[in-house]
Amino acid sequence: MKFQLLFLFFIVLSSAQGQSKNPLENVVITTNQNKTQVSANENGALLINVSPQDVQKFKTNKLVSYSDFGAKGDGKTDDLDAITATHAFANMHSLSVKADDGATYYIGGNNRTAVIQTNTNFGKASFLIDDTNVQNRNTHVFTVSSSLQPFKLKGISSLKRNQEKIDVTLPGTCLVTVTNAKVKRYIRFGANQNNGSPQTDIFIVDKNGNLDLNAPIIWDFDQITDITALPIDDTNLTITGGRFTTIANNAESKYTYYSRGIAIRRSNVVVDGLEHRVTGEGDSGAPYGGFINVGDCAYVTVKNTLLTGRKMYRTIGAAGVPVSIGSYDISINRALNVSFVNCSQTNDINDSRYWGILGSNFCKNLVYDGCTFSRFDAHMGVANATIRNSTLGHQGINAIGSGKLIVENSTIYSRSLINLRSDYGSTWQGELVIRNCTFVPTGGRLNNISLIGGSYSGQHDFGYICYMPERITIENLRIDDSKHSKEYQGPAIFSNFNPKKTDDSYQEQFPYVKTKEVFLKNITIISGKTLRLSDNLYMFKDVKVNKD
Repeated sequence: MKFQLLFLFFIVLSSAQGQSKNPLENVVITTNQNKTQVSANENGALLINVSPQDVQKFKTNKLVSYSDFGAKGDGKTDDLDAITATHAFANMHSLSVKADDGATYYIGGNNRTAVIQTNTNFGKASFLIDDTNVQNRNTHVFTVSSSLQPFKLKGISSLKRNQEKIDVTLPGTCLVTVTNAKVKRYIRFGANQNNGSPQTDIFIVDKNGNLDLNAPIIWDFDQITDITALPIDDTNLTITGGRFTTIANNAESKYTYYSRGIAIRRSNVVVDGLEHRVTGEGDSGAPYGGFINVGDCAYVTVKNTLLTGRKMYRTIGAAGVPVSIGSYDISINRALNVSFVNCSQTNDINDSRYWGILGSNFCKNLVYDGCTFSRFDAHMGVANATIRNSTLGHQGINAIGSGKLIVENSTIYSRSLINLRSDYGSTWQGELVIRNCTFVPTGGRLNNISLIGGSYSGQHDFGYICYMPERITIENLRIDDSKHSKEYQGPAIFSNFNPKKTDDSYQEQFPYVKTKEVFLKNITIISGKTLRLSDNLYMFKDVKVNKD
C-alpha cells in the first residue's frame, strides 16, 4: 500500500528567562499494513506507523489513548515517545486523547515535546517526570499549541498608547505582539540589576482592526521593529485531570532555568483538576520556569488545580552579591486574560523555605479567584489585576504596572499588604482598590507595618516615569497587628519609600509621581493603634486622605 507521509513540525517557544529555543521537532506518520508502532531514527525523528484497521477504529471512537501507541504505564518504562506519538496522530485527525486510568507514565530526560492540539483527559493517570538527567532543560514535556499559523503585519510603522484601531484587515480575531528593540524598559535596579528589555506589548485585534480596550496598548511605539499576529482559535481546548510528580534536578544553583512542564501557547485553553507535586529537592538545584508556563496567548483558565511551591536556593546575582533564586510552578509571560480559579498549593503558603509560586511579565488582566497561594507577582508589569476570595502567604502581593489593581474578600500574610516592587521602580500608573480584606503582617514581633510598601530613590532610570497609584481606596480592612513590638506606633498607609527625602534639599533626578488621594472606610486595627500616613511625612505631605 502506498505510504502516506505527513511531516509535522513544531517550534516550542522558550520561557521568559531568555533561554534558547528548543530544536525543531519532527514526526513522521505512515499508514501501512504493518502493526501500529512507534520508534525513533538515528536523527531523533519520531517514526509512527498506524495500521489501516487502527486508523479506522480511532476515527470511529474519536479518541486515542497512550496505550494505543505502546505506552506501558508501569512507572519504569520511558513513555514519552508513545505519548508524543499519540498526540501527533490525534492532532492529525482532530481526535481527543485520554490517558489510561491507573497508569503511571514515566518521562525521562529525552529532548522531545508532546504537542497538544486537541482535548486531552489525563484523568486519574499519574505522570512521573524525572529531571535528574535531562538532555535539554529548555524542552517542555507538553506544549499546548494552535494549528493556526502566525504572520507578520505589514504597513504599521507606529502605535500610540490606548490606540483604539489599527489600519489592517485580518482573517479573524488575532493576538498581536509588537516590539521596538530600539527602546529599553524595565531597567532593573539592585542585586539582580540588568540593562532592561526591549519595549514590547501584546493586545487583541478583531478582523476589522478594532482593539479590545480591556487590554489596551500601554506604550507609545514611535517605531516598530517587529509586529506579529496570531489568529485566535474560536473554540476552547480543555485539559482535565492528571497527577504529575517532578523528580527535581540536582544541578548547580544558578540561573539555568528548567522548562519541564506544560507550556500553553494557544488561546482559549481550560486546565481543570490537574495536580503537580515535587520530590527530590536537595541541597542544591537549578530553578524552574513554571510547570504551568503560559505565554503568547489569551483567555486561559486554570481551575481546581493543585500546584507546589519550589525550594528556595541562593546564588550570586548580577551585582556580585548573594541573592535568592526565583523558582516558579506558574509562569505567565506576554499573556492576556489569564485566570486561576479555586487553586491551591501542596506546601504551607507561609513556609519561607519555598519561593513564591507565580511570576509574570508583560501581562494584562490576571485574576486569582478562590486561590490559596504563597504569592502573586508581576515583575515586568501587568495591566489590570484582580485578587478575590483568596489567601496569599509569606511573599504576598508584589506588583508593578498600570490600570486597576483590585484586592477584595481576601486574607494577606506578608510584610506589606501590597508591595510595589522597588527593583522596577515601585510604579503603578492607575488605581488601587482594597475591599473586605484581612491583613496579617508577618515577620515576628513587628515594629513597622505598612499597607503600601516600596522604595524609590529617584536616582535610577527604569526606562519609564514611575508612579504611585493615583487613587487608593481601602474599605472594610481588618489589620491583625496583635504581634507587635513595644516600639510599635501603629500601621502606616505608606512605608518610608525614601528615608533621604525629608526636605526640599533632596533632588530626584527622575521624579516620582505621588499618590493624590486615599479613601479610607471602616478600618479595624486589632492593636487599637491609629492608622498613620507614613514614617516619612514630608514625602507624602501632599497626599489627601479622606476618611469616612
